[in-house]
Amino acid sequence: MRGAIKKELREGNVRIPSGCAISGIFSKIGKRFNGNDIIKSIATMHDRSNGLGGGFAAYGIYPEYRELFALHIFYDDFRAKENAEAFIKEWFDIEDMSEIATRKTPLITDEPIIWRYFVKPAAARMKESGLDEMDYAARHIIHVNSEIQGAYVFSSGKNMGAFKAVGFPEDVGDFYKLEEYEGHCWIAHGRYPTNTPGWWGGAHPFAMLNCAVVHNGEISSYDANRRYIEMFGYKCDLLTDTEVITYIIDYLHRKLGLSLEETAAVMAAPFWSEIDRMPEEKKRKFTYLRNAFSSLLVTGPFSILVGFENGMMALGDRLKLRSMVVAEKGDLFYAASEECAIRVIEPDIEGVWAPGAGEAVIVMSNGGNV
Repeated sequence: MRGAIKKELREGNVRIPSGCAISGIFSKIGKRFNGNDIIKSIATMHDRSNGLGGGFAAYGIYPEYRELFALHIFYDDFRAKENAEAFIKEWFDIEDMSEIATRKTPLITDEPIIWRYFVKPAAARMKESGLDEMDYAARHIIHVNSEIQGAYVFSSGKNMGAFKAVGFPEDVGDFYKLEEYEGHCWIAHGRYPTNTPGWWGGAHPFAMLNCAVVHNGEISSYDANRRYIEMFGYKCDLLTDTEVITYIIDYLHRKLGLSLEETAAVMAAPFWSEIDRMPEEKKRKFTYLRNAFSSLLVTGPFSILVGFENGMMALGDRLKLRSMVVAEKGDLFYAASEECAIRVIEPDIEGVWAPGAGEAVIVMSNGGNV
């Protein structure tokens, strides 16, 4: 079976020591550039991954379809493709569809069937559902991933796309011809799987609608986080800690309307001793967030980059157990596991620093740094 999603190879069944590399580039003025720099950046950290997963997410790459959801889907076989397409056509209007162009390379093998669909919710169906278009899309994407065997929607946002595979990230970038795409925000991941030998669906980024996450680390709170988030309609079918991080961010930021700063304060919450020393108004706010969303506190070593519609967020765990540096040069913001991954594409950076434990660095296209 091509690129089969094999449950016996998922996290929890096999143990491999952790590693991983993350990198991101973001233009605060929305300037678009191709994928060469992000590939060069993540390739510099080649030894942090082991060839069992690599991937990218890019924003601004589909301007001609900017109002449509871009669904990137892996299929194990053509029966899965037929079943998934029948479901999509029932609930969405398909404006365009095609196989995602790839470049044959001996270093990327056993690829699944990979297709792309530009869709919008079927108006009558969405009206009957009583949902807004984001909740409507999310509900049906989750259905495909949990109910249609052999089909996996691995990217679903507007004017963005995720590209991932089993392989070193520089080879994955070559496989997907990322030099032909132009976007204003790129994030990348080189994987050294923590608990699995690696498979196409388990590669990073993980994405839900416009949010995409790359992650270095291991989440010890996975079970508690998963049990809580699944009460709100999410299904963690891939059994990976990064998947649950993506759903936590989607739930807190998109569905509940928490700011990115508040979302970060839930996931990497300050210790109670820190909260006790805060000014009274700030203390009340952080006390509420810790109490209201205690099950969404993410524990264990992690550093993540989050891409979204008009910005990027870098966040590390509250003990700073995984490395991450950020930097700026002109309108460009950079983040990576290692400084060398930034300097290889911009030797003359204007500022570089390592965010503190639990400190969120948030950069927006419409307001500079937060």
